[in-house]
Amino acid sequence: MQKLKLCTLALLTQLACASFAASAPAAAPSAGLDTAGFDKSVRTQDDLFKAVNGGWIKATEIPADKSRFGSFELLRDQSDADVRKLIDELSAQPQASGSKAQKIADYYKAFLDTAAIEKLGLAPIKPLLDEIAALKTRADLAAWLGAKQMRASSPVRVYVMADAKQPLLNSVRMVQSGLGLPDRDYYLKKDDARMIKARDAYRAYLTTLATLSGDRKDPAAAAERVMALEQRIAAVQWDKVENRDPVKTYNPMTLAELSAKAPGFDWAGYLRGAGLGGLGADARITVTQPSAMTAIAGLLSEVPLADWQQYLTLHTLNAHAEVLPQALREAEFKFRGEALTGAKTELPRWQKATNDVNQALGEAIGELYVARHFPPAYKARMQTLVGNLMAAYKDSINGLDWMSAATKAEAQDKLSKYVTKIGYPDKWRDYGKLEVRAGDAFGNNERAGRFQWERMIAKAGKPVDRAEWWLTPQTVNAYYSAQNNEIVFPAAILQPPFFDMNADDAVNYGAIGAVIGHEISHGFDDKGSQFDGDGVLRNWWTPADRKAFDAIADRLVAQFAAYEPIAGKQLNGKLTLGENIADLSGLQIAYKAYQRSLAGKPAAVIGGYSGEQRFFLGFSQVWREKAREERALQMLTTDPHSPGEFRANGTAINHDGFHQAFDTKPGDKMHKPESERIKIW
Repeated sequence: MQKLKLCTLALLTQLACASFAASAPAAAPSAGLDTAGFDKSVRTQDDLFKAVNGGWIKATEIPADKSRFGSFELLRDQSDADVRKLIDELSAQPQASGSKAQKIADYYKAFLDTAAIEKLGLAPIKPLLDEIAALKTRADLAAWLGAKQMRASSPVRVYVMADAKQPLLNSVRMVQSGLGLPDRDYYLKKDDARMIKARDAYRAYLTTLATLSGDRKDPAAAAERVMALEQRIAAVQWDKVENRDPVKTYNPMTLAELSAKAPGFDWAGYLRGAGLGGLGADARITVTQPSAMTAIAGLLSEVPLADWQQYLTLHTLNAHAEVLPQALREAEFKFRGEALTGAKTELPRWQKATNDVNQALGEAIGELYVARHFPPAYKARMQTLVGNLMAAYKDSINGLDWMSAATKAEAQDKLSKYVTKIGYPDKWRDYGKLEVRAGDAFGNNERAGRFQWERMIAKAGKPVDRAEWWLTPQTVNAYYSAQNNEIVFPAAILQPPFFDMNADDAVNYGAIGAVIGHEISHGFDDKGSQFDGDGVLRNWWTPADRKAFDAIADRLVAQFAAYEPIAGKQLNGKLTLGENIADLSGLQIAYKAYQRSLAGKPAAVIGGYSGEQRFFLGFSQVWREKAREERALQMLTTDPHSPGEFRANGTAINHDGFHQAFDTKPGDKMHKPESERIKIW
């Protein structure tokens, strides 16, 4: 689904008015469908996305504080408003010291108190900046990078997570990092006017940061030194397509082996600084991009220490801008908001506050959110939907004509081991060790980061807690975990337009059903299909079956690579392949599950639409969105998801059910000959 590592988000009976010449006949609205948002001038056979969403797109201005607006953003705004109301209620009365309620209320109120933040100036961050200025040796640099990476940029980061080949055990993973722009392409594409514009905006931002840090002598030169250093980091990083390969990125090695492969940097001191000094000599560290680590170690040993100090100073100011004075906040928004995403104004401070407190105390808030906004009936209906989707997937695997019996048996074994999590965790996280002080926005932010970091590194070498959630209940998203072989649907996404208790099954199967199918299908996309039912990275395919799968996937790569969301910029079919497979297969499976739910009986016609049509209309409605060009560029460069228009049209065009429901014919823009339609699962 939509990062998330995010991260990110299935009758062939023909309808009486099968010609469907206009996108919507004059009829009463269908339950669960926003027919007011349809565009009657667009035929569904020509453009499903615009037929369903074109009226909304024409009538809707992207809010000034948004770079993108659509179904997800509407729900996220609603979730934030719901959280705000909960916190306001807590803040309106005294709370017991040390309680979750006290921590939530005080954290939120301190973040909102910009007058107090302004009065303190840079005093809260000065100790961090003084530490950077005091670095004397490369060993000092290594220790500082390890210790502060949870709140400041570093060219290398470590995480503790399930090991790809021993998924019941938590191990350390090391990854490339350290760029201020969204991706290496922003540095490396020299002739791209949009990238040049972004780089110029970043230089201006770095210059402002240098000025605000106290560099009155030549802040522009300081900014240029940092920019040049990041340029060198970007040049050695792997691209996002390479980073999707779970085999290529699985490179376990001991500390001694890492030090030999990437000499010139005090890796032992770095790990001690990170709190991982207790790793034994035989402990394995999974190095995700080995060649990048070798090159980065060289940079850490060769680049003047003063340049690294300048880099860390500016990146540390950037990382903490939201809890520092207005001048920093305005500079940060001018770059990250205006230049990179096209937003015209900042999010309201209260919404930033809910986002920040969600990061710090997400499950404590989630417990309150679920009690008020997620009735048991929602979970029960979702469980029914998931059960039907899983049954449909099982049947679909059995019916594949390109896969051998041996690989089908492995696929069925994996499917049988899926774990489904709906709404909220069974056990809530303990925040007892997190200290929150009234009126201390900066300190609260720092302590929350340290609390989360220490909680994570304490897992190294220990069994994986498979009951843990990676998203809070109030998060509008969903995910599949390959190592846990689980699909997870937080409470906040289980609302219209994704899931509507008052809508008929056709719309719900087209919307949340396709989302469920999407997440199930991630276990069988080009990446997830390399993990087995126990979450182990291993090849369970016959060579012939994998070759057949790859051949179908290549056709999908070519289809999406031909789309051009903004002038001169085509989709990266390889980067988006996993999400496109999940969309394609998820829609196929959701449609089959909807058929199963009918038990052989025809669906009623509601609002002039057959059940089959309502299914696809509900699916398209989910991907309603519009984006500013700056944000669209960023998404094309970094996001493994295709834009909503192509998720709707590019997926439905391959579906036999869509063509039958709307009786597409040669000459229709959405028509695709049956022999050319792409089907995987």
